[in-house]
Amino acid sequence: MFLRHSFPAARSAAPDAASPHPSRVLVAGAPGPARAAIADYLSERRCSPFCCTPEQAPAQLARLSASVVILDLRGRAYDDLEFLRSVRDQSRAPLIMLGGQGKDAFDRALALELGADDVMAEPLDLRELLARARAILRRQELARRGGTSAPTGGYRFEGWELRRATRVLTDPAGQVVPLSRAGFALLVALLEAPRRVLSRAQLIAATRAHDDAFDRSVDVQVLRLRRKLEADPRRPRLVRTERGVGYVLDAAVERLF
Repeated sequence: MFLRHSFPAARSAAPDAASPHPSRVLVAGAPGPARAAIADYLSERRCSPFCCTPEQAPAQLARLSASVVILDLRGRAYDDLEFLRSVRDQSRAPLIMLGGQGKDAFDRALALELGADDVMAEPLDLRELLARARAILRRQELARRGGTSAPTGGYRFEGWELRRATRVLTDPAGQVVPLSRAGFALLVALLEAPRRVLSRAQLIAATRAHDDAFDRSVDVQVLRLRRKLEADPRRPRLVRTERGVGYVLDAAVERLF
């Protein structure tokens, strides 16, 4: 059941009129005190919180025009990033994901690559959560007014360049090299962790190949990527195999902002 919380009249002062305010917030998390605390806090600050589970979020976003989405995956494994992908596929509203304390930096980076606008770990500060939501809305409003241009971001390595916003990969000669959606996600995952071995399970999550954790889909994607990047795909120099562990991008990576 999709629930809208009803609360007493707001007890706090109205938000600063100069700061964009998230009027309708979808709080997608497990039922319980944690979700209720977020909804209570937002309601007291004159937001309109709507609550559902992560599983229900895509369907609810299809009929609810949310200004912000809070996806609470605390207590869940990062394999559940599938929820993040399905929510992002349904809505372009700013999305803040709540994850567990001490999560690996790669996992947080992966969440951002899969569509989160921000990631917060425990312990959760509700005042900071609302401030981050307002900051995202403020940046979007400035971009709409032409006051600033949102950074596209990307990577440069061994003469290659990958732009995230356009998903364009260019070789050292400046020629565009086409990438599939899975190939782009795989390359981004490797570029986010240069010279670090990534397991097949991590790359499966990055490429959204969730049918079978033991299938060969990642190996196929790596082979295709090597055919684009390597002078000799049979003797790869950039995307190397660590037998029994996974794959590693053996290159220095420069981030573009």
